[in-house]
Formats: sequence, C-alpha cells, structure tokens
Amino acid sequence: QVQLVESGGGSVQAGGSLRLTCSAAGSINSINSMGWYRQAPGKQREGVASITSAGTTNYQDSVKGRFHISRDNAMNTLYLQMNSLKPEDTAVYYCNARVTVVINVEGATANKEYWGKGTLVTVSS
Repeated sequence: QVQLVESGGGSVQAGGSLRLTCSAAGSINSINSMGWYRQAPGKQREGVASITSAGTTNYQDSVKGRFHISRDNAMNTLYLQMNSLKPEDTAVYYCNARVTVVINVEGATANKEYWGKGTLVTVSS
C-alpha cells in the first residue's frame, strides 16, 4: 500500500504564491509519473500539471508560466510552486502517482495508481 500526503495549501490574496508538497510512502519499488489535479466547487476534477520519472513536464494551459512542477525522486516527493495566483485557482488540489509497488515477499511487482486526500487552496481577490 502507498500513501500520498499533500501539504502547503492555504489562503492567499491574488498575486500571491504557495508551494504544495506531496510525500509518498509505502511499499514503493518506483514512482513513474506524478501529477497535481484540482477540483473547484461544483466542477469536475482537472489535471493541472504532471511530471514523468525522467522529468518531462506537462501543464494545463491556464497555469503555464505561473506554476512549476518538480519532484525529488530520492525522497519520493512532488512539488508544485504556484505563483501569480488568481481567484480561479481556488480549489482542492490532489496529488496523483502511478507507482510500481512490491506486492509479495518474493518481490513481485504491480503498477497501481494512488491519490492523496487533497489540500485546499483559496485565492481571494
């Protein structure tokens, strides 16, 4: 089993910055892609940014130039630096990871997807 724990959410004024962190722990063999998603009140969850194990990144158009995703593979940690925040960035932000996990004592592995419980980001105008 793998646990993802997000932190760093909070309330800021428009134009401010926040840094989200997602720490992964558990029976991890390797973490493949990781990403941040968000869900605003009354809206569907949407992808914000993602990063592969090799460091290739992808961003939603609305956050390009303002958000920066990074990861520390040695620490199994994912980050999202959010700058120039706007009220429309207000949402619960979720960490996602596609992980190769060890499933038995013989060392067999399987690929699974995990989600964190989310951290709330509120941006006021």
